[in-house]
Amino acid sequence: MKKEKQKVIDTKEEKQKNRFIEIIKKKWLVNGAKTFILIAILIAIFIGINILMQSLELTPLDFSQDKLYTLTQESKDKVKNIDKSVNIYFIGYTDEDSNLDLAKQYKNVNEKIVAEAINIENRPDLANKYGIESGTQGIIVECGEKSKVLTASDLVTYDTSTYETISIAEEKLTSSILSVTSDVIPKVYFLLGYSEFSLNQNMNYLNMYLENEINEIETLDVLSTGNIPDDCNTLVITTPNKDFDDVATNSILEYIQKGGNILWLNTAITSNRDMPNVNKVLENYGVKPFEVGIIRETDTSKMVANSPDLIIPIIQQTTVTKDLYNTTGVIFVNATKVNIDEDKLSELNVTKTDLLVTGDNSYFRKDFSIQSNAASQSDEVGSFIVGAELEKTVKESNEETQENAVTSKLIIYGENIFISDYQLNSSSSYPAIQLAYNKDLVLNSIAYLADREEDITARKSTGTVTYTATETEDTVIKAIIFGVPVIIIIVGIGVWQARRRKK
Repeated sequence: MKKEKQKVIDTKEEKQKNRFIEIIKKKWLVNGAKTFILIAILIAIFIGINILMQSLELTPLDFSQDKLYTLTQESKDKVKNIDKSVNIYFIGYTDEDSNLDLAKQYKNVNEKIVAEAINIENRPDLANKYGIESGTQGIIVECGEKSKVLTASDLVTYDTSTYETISIAEEKLTSSILSVTSDVIPKVYFLLGYSEFSLNQNMNYLNMYLENEINEIETLDVLSTGNIPDDCNTLVITTPNKDFDDVATNSILEYIQKGGNILWLNTAITSNRDMPNVNKVLENYGVKPFEVGIIRETDTSKMVANSPDLIIPIIQQTTVTKDLYNTTGVIFVNATKVNIDEDKLSELNVTKTDLLVTGDNSYFRKDFSIQSNAASQSDEVGSFIVGAELEKTVKESNEETQENAVTSKLIIYGENIFISDYQLNSSSSYPAIQLAYNKDLVLNSIAYLADREEDITARKSTGTVTYTATETEDTVIKAIIFGVPVIIIIVGIGVWQARRRKK
């Protein structure tokens, strides 16, 4: 009985389908006029569905390798709790722009963040306020009286080795939103005049990355200022190639005593230099003077392209490195070891946390005339610290006066080139140093020193702005976009011609 009932139901459904087809044939395909009307209706439905989908502002399907056109979870987490209204105006852009599509996704996370394309001629208030002329492009991120203006060039950077465009649109948009809604923005100063590494020379990438993370960046000529400004959240010192003078030394020591924090980047040195003042600063944290020599690896899993001097340090699980732990790691080039006087740490009120170490069989080579990749008798073999955090208690807390403890933190890495603009072309897997987690290591270190632990993360690789769908996906997408309407039109015309011949 059940089989017979099901058979009856199936027969009825088949008749209904056939009846629908017959209606189409008899009512709509009997002459050319009605066939064209049917085709027009189908095209109108197709266009209507597209318009409806656009108006719904759904998250688009993203087939790009690095998900360039959808917001990362990191961005969503950063903006979801913002309780201020934010308007993102895309001046001179169309609704089809991919960056506008990306910006509209913020509203799905937080309804207070709204992005829209604006014709500046219809908004004279914005034109007058920001001095925007007709025919120009720009992006305004506005929250109350605070605003940030971006240009199209701000949303991209370039890989100088491949000459490909790299999208940083999400980083720029997210940082701009946080910038205009934040009450306090950390200030990072780079010590000027003692190193070949500076923001304007060899470290332009780092400058850009820091600005994307909502930091105010300044260079500091301490000989001119006479001291380190009170608003300095983090002082960055890069490989000194000459000793600090007394003014700089006293300013840095005074900064430490006030609880200032320092990020120190020091690449390997190739000749002995007399730097008593530099060493005096490092001694405050129990760090010994840097030695002449470089670290080389023997374990092929801890080096790049079988090059012993391109090492992949072992990342320790700490607050600074927690989101980089168990990742593909960072790449150090010509690294040096960070020597710490363990016996003096207690006397100096300093606690040490290892951040990065080398493999157990790595070696420290002082004699650069040796060409062998194997460790020689004159090389020091072992595991070396190449990254550490040292926290110095400058002043203990006082319960009677309710005074908090004053601490100064130093994060030090035995490398500097790893976050410079120098390219690493030794391996197709690592065409540039920046493609490892190098920038994340430095950005997380500065976020930690600036007491912004919520900004410690593993950031999305920006990747190159190219179409990276697979061959199959590419075919399917193009078929849906272009093929379906064309097929409908061709079939309609064919049926119409066939009907005419039968007449």
